[in-house]
Amino acid sequence: MTQVSPQLEPLKLRPPGEIMRLARMGAAFPTRLSFMRILLRRLAKEKARVQRLIWDMDDAGYGVGAYTLTLGGYPYSLIAISNPLADEDRSDRVIAEAWDAAFVLYDGIPSRDEVARIQANAPKQEAARFTEKELTLSRANKSVRLFEDVATALAAGHQPSAQRIDEIGYLMRTTAVYGNGKFGIADRSRIAMRPGLRAPFQAEMLSVWLTRAFTHDLVEHVAAQRAPKTAVKLAPHLKRHLGIGNSTGLGMAPFLVSHPQLLNAWAWARETALARVLASGELDHTQRARLQAYAHQIAIHLETWRVDDTRQMARITALKRDLASLTLEGPSWAAIWQQTKGKGLECQELIQAMFIDLNPDLVDDLADHLAVEPEQTWRPDQTVANLCEHIERAYDWALKYDFTSRAQAALFWYTSEEKLEPRLGKRFEEEGAHLERPLDIARQVQRLY
Repeated sequence: MTQVSPQLEPLKLRPPGEIMRLARMGAAFPTRLSFMRILLRRLAKEKARVQRLIWDMDDAGYGVGAYTLTLGGYPYSLIAISNPLADEDRSDRVIAEAWDAAFVLYDGIPSRDEVARIQANAPKQEAARFTEKELTLSRANKSVRLFEDVATALAAGHQPSAQRIDEIGYLMRTTAVYGNGKFGIADRSRIAMRPGLRAPFQAEMLSVWLTRAFTHDLVEHVAAQRAPKTAVKLAPHLKRHLGIGNSTGLGMAPFLVSHPQLLNAWAWARETALARVLASGELDHTQRARLQAYAHQIAIHLETWRVDDTRQMARITALKRDLASLTLEGPSWAAIWQQTKGKGLECQELIQAMFIDLNPDLVDDLADHLAVEPEQTWRPDQTVANLCEHIERAYDWALKYDFTSRAQAALFWYTSEEKLEPRLGKRFEEEGAHLERPLDIARQVQRLY
């Protein structure tokens, strides 16, 4: 990898009060520094090959499959279990007790006895027993409509509707992907220093990526069993439009609040990447051509975006308008970036993502700085005056809220007694505020101050 020129450091980053806002963070786009993109680059660089070790499925697509590959010199395997699921048991809520499929990412290549053990346990999820050989645990439900549409079309010898695939986008969606010691599986410390898994969530991303391959194989298998003489494979260009859906992300909120060093590292990497690009000077002819081609490709992609939420659809419309108004022939990256001032957050974040993606030599090394070891940074020997000055400087945003207003204190986090999962409660409408978890950082900062 090309070494970054030392004169680009130190760099002036945008202030935390500008970038660490929910509206801006929610407008962010994937980049080369996104966890899945980091994993895919590593797999491509190593020319990793996925092998299907086991495929014991009945005609209806119920049974077990196992896939393996080598990453960073270590073998890993996904064990996938597909089970019948009655309609009355189908639920995408995290508190469900039955699912269409369950998955384990296994450390190594499992024996038949290990596969049998996991096949018996994984469908039970948190009610089961696991070992440190299991790196991740997950479950998923089918998109019943799309899975059936695709299987029916393939069985009849033709490809399914591309429009239908674009509307839904997945054959299965997870309702949880667990890692880092949950329910007895391996702690992150077991794999944290291994090549390919050092960045955050790489084991989870690997599990989801292999799960996606499993869903393609499963629908093709069902189609072939229905009509062996006429069934065809799913076309590669349609597979590229099928990902893995995710019906919940609620657990990420308390995770991020509880791991501020990690969140800081991720934000620092993105902002450092942007700052490096802006400081790199003028665009040459090749860079300018690539930027314009990339923007054209993105504009075409944006035309396919359709959502039911009227507020988000309005943001998409504004994004398309803002992007079209930019002149991408400026003399420098900084000059083009200056045009985003006054544009919507989605436009600013999109241009940031474009700049990062088009400059791999400047930014790819930052992927090595996304994982951090938690450390205490408070000083018990400092004066109260020093602490107040630090709060005023680093937590000025927290001091601006008026928590005497019911609107600013309406919600609270608590832990569900039934499933030990994070939930949001309504402080002035429901009981339980005395069980509030300490995730109200701004309010706590104010009390401390």
